[in-house]
Amino acid sequence: MLGCLEEHDLVETKINKNDRFTPLASTELAVHRAIYKRTSASAIIHAHPAHAVVLSFSEQEIIPSDVEGSLLLSRVPVLGWETTVKPGGCAEEIAEALTTHKIVLVRGHGSFAAGQLLEEAYHYTTTLEESCRLLYLLKALRIKLR
Repeated sequence: MLGCLEEHDLVETKINKNDRFTPLASTELAVHRAIYKRTSASAIIHAHPAHAVVLSFSEQEIIPSDVEGSLLLSRVPVLGWETTVKPGGCAEEIAEALTTHKIVLVRGHGSFAAGQLLEEAYHYTTTLEESCRLLYLLKALRIKLR
């Protein structure tokens, strides 16, 4: 679980080639490698934030309504609309988007956040989820008011 990760849960492997730790790495290893190669990131977090994933089915970008989300993230692109998403897929598209955004969302799958520290990428991830939770509640409220 993202909030419970400890140092021994992390896997360090090569960016350009496989090594003895590669089999222990995430099924998203291709995406992580593409991000490291394409951006200045030193840390990446991939997560499956529930409210963000739900909104990714209907939104092509997330524009936070709350102050923290709008200041920190501004807008978050939702990728993967033209493809069937699978683990390790959309690697180049995700890496490219992270050259201009702090975090991206893959439709029906989850988020990828890039930062200089894991805490920074974690902050982007939790901010996105909180912003999406609030957007989800606002959408539900609008439906009930009609």
